Amino acid sequence: MNSKIIAIILIVLGIVMMVYTGFNYVTTKNIVHMGPMMINQQQNHFVQWSPVIGIVLLVGGIIVLLTQKKA
Repeated sequence: MNSKIIAIILIVLGIVMMVYTGFNYVTTKNIVHMGPMMINQQQNHFVQWSPVIGIVLLVGGIIVLLTQKKA
């Protein structure tokens, strides 16, 4: 794969990870199942990462972009 494409992907991913520091997803857990009656509970799960990871990806992408060989 071309190093310029990898660098651009790293830069975009780094910017996105700095702006959005996590995301939420919901799972449904079956609590009671008694005949035709069901009681479910929805649980929110938050996945969070440090913005420093985004900065590292951004800097890495810039370094790859600046050090690529001209072809």
